[in-house]
Amino acid sequence: MSSYREIVTKAVLGKGKKVFTNKHFIEVSNTPNNVLGCWVINHNFKGDKNENSITVMGSYDINIWYSYDSDTKTDVVKETFNYKENVNIKERDEVDYSDASIIIRSLKDPSCSEVSIDGNKINYTVKEEIGIELVGDTKVKILVDDNMDDWEEIVDENEALEKIDSEVDENYLDNKK
Repeated sequence: MSSYREIVTKAVLGKGKKVFTNKHFIEVSNTPNNVLGCWVINHNFKGDKNENSITVMGSYDINIWYSYDSDTKTDVVKETFNYKENVNIKERDEVDYSDASIIIRSLKDPSCSEVSIDGNKINYTVKEEIGIELVGDTKVKILVDDNMDDWEEIVDENEALEKIDSEVDENYLDNKK
């Protein structure tokens, strides 16, 4: 006869991911001629659970290196950008998410994808991808075979091999001629 048992375990209860594209500008004191580089560093983030979504709050620093004064001088402008985005979660089960842990990963670190100059303003676009998992307790049902005897005689492998060896007829091929 068979029966079912329930195992309580931690599992991924819901997942979500989102690509963020943020457009910003920064005003500089010198009129830029060229943007020589744009870096995104110091990315930090955390999340809070809402009903069917996670609010991701984070920040990163933008460093833009540009030339001015007919490309004879350079400067670096720095700015910290704070963001708050909602990510919808695809729920896997009808379970209580109140005790679920939130795991947030940066699937694609923020990077500057586009930069342009407009007078004393430098316009830039930052793209990033965030992945979220909700991990919590869940139950798994498994089929259990009640007829199985856990205390069956354990066969000594050496003894079993010796028995097979003793039953082998070494002259079998010679007798077939």
